[in-house]
Amino acid sequence: MSLLPQVGRLISRARWLSPLLLLLLWEAGSQTGLIPERTLAAPSAVIGTMFDLVRSGELPANLLVSFGRAALGLLIGVALGIVLGLVAGLSRSGEVAIDPLMQIKRTIPALALTPLFIVWFGIGETPKIALIAFATVFPVYLNLYSGIRSVDVRLLDAARSFGLSRLEQVWHVVLPGALPSLLVGLRYALSVSILVLVVAEQINASAGLGFLINNARDFLRTDIIVVCLMVYALLGLGADWLVRTLESRALVWRPSIVER
Repeated sequence: MSLLPQVGRLISRARWLSPLLLLLLWEAGSQTGLIPERTLAAPSAVIGTMFDLVRSGELPANLLVSFGRAALGLLIGVALGIVLGLVAGLSRSGEVAIDPLMQIKRTIPALALTPLFIVWFGIGETPKIALIAFATVFPVYLNLYSGIRSVDVRLLDAARSFGLSRLEQVWHVVLPGALPSLLVGLRYALSVSILVLVVAEQINASAGLGFLINNARDFLRTDIIVVCLMVYALLGLGADWLVRTLESRALVWRPSIVER
């Protein structure tokens, strides 16, 4: 096999290449003075600040707080989304009772509810977690509901012809058929949870990455702000990798048009 196709295949799978190029351009702009430090610190300065924050323990402690908020809100939102999706997807009465409310919810941006959540829950941890949970319900619900309703009817007919009960049909046919859609919804929910976490931590946070960003903003420390943004991005990439891994293992039976 010639070398050129192998190099082309390697480059096509090098997802890190474009971020690396962006970092190089950014560093060059900072070193040449095109990007003032007060506007945006250089990547080298950001890396130095990150090591300082890690060494002092400040970054790990606040990251743990932010991770706990996102994980708890996501857990609540995903659980509610799965339950509501199953009820609405598997029964007509469930659809009538739940789907109209979820469609109304879909038209309301989660972040628009921030003032109302502050009135209801105060400015502590509850509104932050509630916002994340509220925002992550709909992606899971919609994709699971759509996945259940998109199951091939011929597969259900075949299951009935083999004498499977309703519960067995759901377990062996409907849920496996809806699993790809559920994983898409979970992937989207993870991204939404990080997005909402950024906004939620602006609500009078006394710890967490949002707290670090607010303090850094007051002292014009763009290096610390960028460090926190990088951590947010790493959280998002980590969540995406987790779902990709789960998807590749759970859907190993699914044929793909892309060579693995």
